[in-house]
Amino acid sequence: MRPYMSYIVCATQRSGSTLLCESLSATGIAGHPDEYFDALKSTGVPRRPLEYFTGVEDEELLDILQGFRPDEEQRQPPPGMSYEAYLEWAVRCSTSPNGVCGTKLMWGYFPDFISKVRDIPRFHGLSTLDVLATLFPHPRYIYVTRHDKLSQAISLWKALQTWAWRKEDGQEDTFAQGREPRFHFGAIHHLINILEDYERGWRQFFATNHLHPLTVTYEELTTDHEATMRRVFDYLEIPVPPDLSAARPRTRRQADELSLLWAQRYKERLAS
Repeated sequence: MRPYMSYIVCATQRSGSTLLCESLSATGIAGHPDEYFDALKSTGVPRRPLEYFTGVEDEELLDILQGFRPDEEQRQPPPGMSYEAYLEWAVRCSTSPNGVCGTKLMWGYFPDFISKVRDIPRFHGLSTLDVLATLFPHPRYIYVTRHDKLSQAISLWKALQTWAWRKEDGQEDTFAQGREPRFHFGAIHHLINILEDYERGWRQFFATNHLHPLTVTYEELTTDHEATMRRVFDYLEIPVPPDLSAARPRTRRQADELSLLWAQRYKERLAS
């Protein structure tokens, strides 16, 4: 089905966008937003852990990540499929039966995504907004942000070491390739700067193009989930499902005592 309306979740890593997108998808009437476009143009796969620290010279940091490669790297598009065909497939997957399409874009991949689309002849010369509107009809924009950048960076640093990006209720901690996460002040500080740069990128994009997205914060989404979701449905002008509370996914917060300990260590080191 070709969608009649679309929305784009504009986010950064560990901002709460997965909880928002899974909650929307679970209703069955708000599209199926997922990360179909989180690949670098140069490699065709998502950014590897070491690629978050390009240009950083820190032997301890590099030693923590050296040799670690994710077990699964999904190429975009898969071998044998053109990027144009991949785009059409991704839009179909992102559209619910009622014609609503939802997608998620991360600023860290956004410029590469637009560049890859513009390589397709029918997109040559189109502005960024026109590229998005051609792919996603009548798009609306939802900006997901997290006030606590330190916790966000800690969450990202842990995920880069363990490749554990989500945790469901009742699920025990599991670490990829038997790796337990290690604290590193420089890594966390670097990731705070990256996340802040990514968010400046989104804000500049909105301002330059005179867009007024709906802003959703991690903090409100995790503390008042149902009210936040109602606000999202109102913005999208989609009828609020009567069983909205049942649509909350089983994903739970990954912040734990270790995250709190690291936050304290970071603040103490910063103040010293």
